[in-house]
Amino acid sequence: MALRLEDKKALVKEVSAVAGDSITAVAAEYRGLSVAEMTELRKEARNAGVYMRVIKNTLARRAVEGTEFECMKDSLKGPLLLAFAKDDPGAAARIIKNFAKEHDALKAVSLSAGGQLLPGSDLAMLADLPTLDQARAMLLGVFVAPMSQLVRTLAEPPAMLARTLNARGQQEAG
Repeated sequence: MALRLEDKKALVKEVSAVAGDSITAVAAEYRGLSVAEMTELRKEARNAGVYMRVIKNTLARRAVEGTEFECMKDSLKGPLLLAFAKDDPGAAARIIKNFAKEHDALKAVSLSAGGQLLPGSDLAMLADLPTLDQARAMLLGVFVAPMSQLVRTLAEPPAMLARTLNARGQQEAG
């Protein structure tokens, strides 16, 4: 069923608003996926906080105009879906990557992060970015490491003295 002009304008406006708030985007070819598989993919995306939309390429090109994803315009060819990640930079890429492991028909065509166009082959690089919680844990580990090393260093001389006295006591008793 063809979209009316008002529907097309509303769709472009919706996708453009999402693109303006997002930090990364993935364009993937979905040719060969069944309706049930697409429904499953959409469900996974929704649960991960990823906006996913199948949209005509001409409308997608208009929707990304004026956003940092404008660099993707030339790569939007063929039957594609767009996935936008709003909070977690790797979320959309992780969804596509994990789903593509079991479904060969889903292939990443292009990615965009920070206004830079990346080829679909870089999907794993973007998908392997840590989540916000993982990044915080890594940062906390970097902050805590020097303090824990200092505590171990300060605790070592008394511990060494205790081990020496214990060994000396066992030596005299034996």
